[in-house]
Amino acid sequence: MALFESYERREKQILEVLGKYGINSIEECADICKAKGFDPYKITEGIQPICFENAKWAYTVGCAIAIKKGCTRAADAAAAIGEGLQAFCIPGSVADQRKVGLGHGNLGKMLLEE
Repeated sequence: MALFESYERREKQILEVLGKYGINSIEECADICKAKGFDPYKITEGIQPICFENAKWAYTVGCAIAIKKGCTRAADAAAAIGEGLQAFCIPGSVADQRKVGLGHGNLGKMLLEE
């Protein structure tokens, strides 16, 4: 069973991004985060209970990327989380073309650096 809506349309690019960091699956991202003592899926759900399932997983992927990159500053982690968000943009969509996920991460990074 798919983890979220349109999984099959997103899976290839998500796994390509994860592969860059030596991560084999979306579920492994949850394990990486939980091993560090937090659950981004639950945090996202707690902040925005009506969010889509893919948003919870996108933040989980982004947080795992930040951990794998060794981010120790919040600003750097925000940019890494943006990579995870971008991986969830459906290929060819407006969000993908405009790099919305990366933009959110970079905005967070800029705000945290100011």
